[in-house]
Amino acid sequence: MMPDLPETHAIFVMILTVFGIYLFSRDWISIESSSLTILAILVASFYLFPYSFNGNQINPIELFLTNFGNEALITICLLLAIGKAIEINRSLEPLVGFLSKSWVNHPKISLLGVLLFGAFFSAFINNTPIVVMLIPALIAVSENAKISSSRVLMPMGMATIIGGMATTIGTSTNLLVVGIANDMGLEAIQLFDFVIPALIAGFFGIIFLWLIAPNMLPDRTPRAEKKENRVFEASLFINEGGFSDGKTLAEIQEKAGDGFNIDKIKRSESLFVAKIPSVIFEAGDRIYIKDSLENLQHYQELLDLSLFEDEQSDDIGQEQDENTRLAEVVITGGSLLDHMSMNSQHFATRFNLIPLGVHSGATGARLTGNISSTTLNPGDVVLVQGTSEAIGNLKSNSNMLVIEKDTLDLAAKRSFFPLYMMLGVTLMAATSIMPISVAAMIGLLVMLLVGALRWSDVGNSMNIPVIMLIVASLSLGTALEITGGSDFIANWFVYFTASFPMPVILSVLMLLMALLTNVVSNNAAAVLGTPVAINIAIQLGAPIEPFVLSVLFGANMSFVTPIGYKTNLLIMGAGGYTFNDFVKLGLPLAFIMWIVLSITLPMLYF
Repeated sequence: MMPDLPETHAIFVMILTVFGIYLFSRDWISIESSSLTILAILVASFYLFPYSFNGNQINPIELFLTNFGNEALITICLLLAIGKAIEINRSLEPLVGFLSKSWVNHPKISLLGVLLFGAFFSAFINNTPIVVMLIPALIAVSENAKISSSRVLMPMGMATIIGGMATTIGTSTNLLVVGIANDMGLEAIQLFDFVIPALIAGFFGIIFLWLIAPNMLPDRTPRAEKKENRVFEASLFINEGGFSDGKTLAEIQEKAGDGFNIDKIKRSESLFVAKIPSVIFEAGDRIYIKDSLENLQHYQELLDLSLFEDEQSDDIGQEQDENTRLAEVVITGGSLLDHMSMNSQHFATRFNLIPLGVHSGATGARLTGNISSTTLNPGDVVLVQGTSEAIGNLKSNSNMLVIEKDTLDLAAKRSFFPLYMMLGVTLMAATSIMPISVAAMIGLLVMLLVGALRWSDVGNSMNIPVIMLIVASLSLGTALEITGGSDFIANWFVYFTASFPMPVILSVLMLLMALLTNVVSNNAAAVLGTPVAINIAIQLGAPIEPFVLSVLFGANMSFVTPIGYKTNLLIMGAGGYTFNDFVKLGLPLAFIMWIVLSITLPMLYF
């Protein structure tokens, strides 16, 4: 029988959920703004239009805002901080270095080693620091081995996502699903309870990434040569008394060659000079061009120009010594420059770095004005110049990926203590000595006390967009549950799939979650899908755990789009991939994982 319509509050929450999914998938509004919007509407609506649950009027402030103290969210924050300690102490770099050195002689086995390395550690640590460490190492390896870095970066990133599926602490998605299921009365899912289906599916996924995926990706040249293909927006300054000072455009063009294409010439804040052959350059003029880093440096030396972005760089430049370095900064979701300009965040003065150019991850190049005034988006790459200390400060105090020199410094100081603490936290949780939240809290406290981590590092590890998204999603999930919205959605799902065998119903649910997670955040998909899955299992009289796991695994299949997962954007920016590259590789990988899990889960749980 067709399900009856629910009451007004449930209809409103379902509409708000659809609106939230729309906002979470938009680029023009940040995740934290979208989350706050949904949360504010939800709290205000239930405050102005009271709702009674089980005969008691709910307090929306108490019901929804207490999600900021949700145990799963607190655990996620604690594990993020421990992951930050592993990153800044460079605890995993020796193993990365070993894999790098073996690559030239045994490339195929080394690739498998990298995939297994990323997958294994991602089962216990947030995969972002793992990807951050592996990207520069793999780029350097590709250069030395004369292979294409584009053939190894994306498989590595996807292997870390696969590894994150194996344990309850592998991803924040897993922690949320397990936490919500526990809150709804399901017996607590332990650390390794679903490791068997994850290992089976992961085996086929890793084999695909190892043997097939590299041949499906574009065979671009190694990174050192590929710089000619990465186009940056930059500006060159006319130095007083230099070669170009007093020369005409025709003279400069003749010396530089046909490849020197000027976009515009700026003489003052309000004056642009016409690009005619007879125009004479003056000291202080700014020439805007689009070109590769290699060509920009060539023109700088050939024409005696300065590669600086704007006037604020002059003061910074005076403080820099001869040991300045270049670095590429990949903008990530929720970082300081996400949907912001460098000027608005005082980037140059805050980090003592000179921005030299911008490469758009979406279009290749986007030139609309001063570099520092350009609004940046996830996947964009900013070329910066500064001292080693300044670049190191940027690495430690931002959520952006910083790539230097394309090499791995194996002689740098490192500590294995955070890795030991993470092992201890995992053992405590695995043996049920104490909950993962308590173990992680003790582990973080110990690292603060011994100096392996500073409070400023803890603050930098917190990802505000992720926190806000989780709170908003938890609030929507709670509202759907108490108003009967999730029950209504479950009724419709059962109505449409009533004629299907139980394994097919489970598979369809997982597929829906996989589709949703590649459009919106995997955390949002998991939080909204878990109560629905539990209701579906109850109505079917089926075991609840496999339905919960179908949501967990489906929400982790964020392979198909670069916006599906944070590390996808890191890989996209560092490897120069396009949206279609992710679809080309991610779609068959998601299909393999879905098919294997659709077979495995019913065999293990029905």
